[in-house]
Amino acid sequence: MGRWAAGICAVALVWLAAAAKGDPEPDELERAFPIVEPDYGHTKLRLSQQGLDAIRRIETPIAVVGVIGPYRSGKSFLLNQLLSLSCDKGFGVGHMRDTKTKGIWVWGTPVEMDVDGSKVSVLYLDTEGFESVGKSNVYDDRIFALATVLSSVLIYNLPETVREADISRLSFAVEIAEEFYGRVKGQDVAFEPAKLLWLIQRDFLQGKSVQQMVNEALQRVPNESGDKYIDEVNQIRDSLAVMGNNSTAFSLPQPHLQRTKLCDMDDNELDPLYVKRRDQLKQVVASIIKPKIVQGKTLNGKEFVSFLQQILDALNKGEIPSTGSLVEIFNKAILERCLKVYREKMDGLGLPVPVDRLQQIHEGANEQARMLFDKQHFGKHHASQSILQLDDEIKKVYRNFLLANEYQSSKLCEARFSECEDKMDHLQVLKLPSMAKFNAGFVHCNRSFVRDCVGPAKESYERRMSKMLAKSRALFIKEYNNKLFNWLVTFSLVMVVIGRFVIKFFLLEIVAWVMFIFLETYTRMFWSAESLYYNPAWHIIVSSWETIVYSPILDLDRWAIPIAVLLSFWLLYWRCFGGRRKRGSRSSVLPLYNKSSHKNPTRPRSD
Repeated sequence: MGRWAAGICAVALVWLAAAAKGDPEPDELERAFPIVEPDYGHTKLRLSQQGLDAIRRIETPIAVVGVIGPYRSGKSFLLNQLLSLSCDKGFGVGHMRDTKTKGIWVWGTPVEMDVDGSKVSVLYLDTEGFESVGKSNVYDDRIFALATVLSSVLIYNLPETVREADISRLSFAVEIAEEFYGRVKGQDVAFEPAKLLWLIQRDFLQGKSVQQMVNEALQRVPNESGDKYIDEVNQIRDSLAVMGNNSTAFSLPQPHLQRTKLCDMDDNELDPLYVKRRDQLKQVVASIIKPKIVQGKTLNGKEFVSFLQQILDALNKGEIPSTGSLVEIFNKAILERCLKVYREKMDGLGLPVPVDRLQQIHEGANEQARMLFDKQHFGKHHASQSILQLDDEIKKVYRNFLLANEYQSSKLCEARFSECEDKMDHLQVLKLPSMAKFNAGFVHCNRSFVRDCVGPAKESYERRMSKMLAKSRALFIKEYNNKLFNWLVTFSLVMVVIGRFVIKFFLLEIVAWVMFIFLETYTRMFWSAESLYYNPAWHIIVSSWETIVYSPILDLDRWAIPIAVLLSFWLLYWRCFGGRRKRGSRSSVLPLYNKSSHKNPTRPRSD
């Protein structure tokens, strides 16, 4: 029994461990989770895995309702009211002077809503209040910036009225709207700024409406002294006025005079006007909720967490949160696509190519990449930094192509130059030198070099080629005349041997001896080397030699040895077998020796 009990306990422990690693139960998500926490010095933000794990579970498109505002302004209580949650179950509500919420928190269970016929999971974010003690302004700016970017609906919770500091704080939201709002109006919805809801809580609702209050707060402030700060705030006012269709004003009375006891009160104990306006606020929020769209598509849980990571890294990168950093994040993928288009266009060249051709293709590919960037990029003002980055990247790629083109051009031209050099060296050592063959090889080599050698190295190799060909031609001409003269002397001696011993033609032998004596004596005694080569008779000899040695049909230099071998065999055969047949035929016609000649002794003898 003890062993059975131990086994059951082990199985139970394994089951519990497996359950702990699995997805949390729905009841466990019925609470608030931190998703972004401050660091030790309250200057930068970092992610919290508790809330991120809850968000990753969501597979439907996400919409986010974020609440921002000064600390101790009732943001957490407002969120609980929107979610119909009590204080002990919803977001923590603090009644002390220090802020209860640190960083950014999310309600673990999203509210499922139907938006334009699609199921959307709505997340509610609670943010740490502004102007709390012990924090830097940079930290507040990062909280505000992050909430602005993440939210589909941004509720700016303000007590009593709109202050100048509240308008100044909206500068980041204005920059975001200016950078991205223009793209939303087109077909490609890239990154839609949050709908701004001015929520003003005040006790007295008589007089001007909150919309009038907001409009008056956004009117330009006279600046006769030219104060730089007032000019900046006026620019924000102008931008917010342009964004009028992206913002809404709503008023909410105080729920009860005893604010410290709000969490202990039911709806029947709260101010009826507050309950009515609260329900109207829920309807307003539901009417303006849209799924979060980033780069043309909605985000599910995993994609939203990845988006949050990118934005947080961008905001933490500088000393202050920068709209330009966000623009760089959004344009990064577009820059990669533009560079890919540029590289594909350049890769189709097939190096090496002439420099002007490479420059032409580069300009066309660069223009195509710029057109793609202008069509898809995010941001109106800060996009200039991204276009500079694109230009730098294209210049780097172009420099690499220039270097590769020079290398491939040098490699190809060097190969063609070496081939031509080897060809010229081969023509220098012809067994039977021929000026026509040399000129044909010269022209063919030069033509192939000009055709195949392309690119930036062509000019320098053309100079080397010209020098090499000129040197080879001069050397060949010098050796050509000497070799031809020696071949004529050798030819005369060969004819002497053939005429005396092979065919035994005395006249051929005499002519060969005369030719040999003439070449060895008369030309050397009466003609100089220069005068010999310019003599008309020498030109006749050269022309005859060229006709015999080289023609498009027969190259005697290549076939001289086979032809000489065949002629030798033929002469040998003719000498050995042809002569015997002639001698045999001559004996057959001689008078026969017979007995009749002996019988006539009176016939005179013939000696």
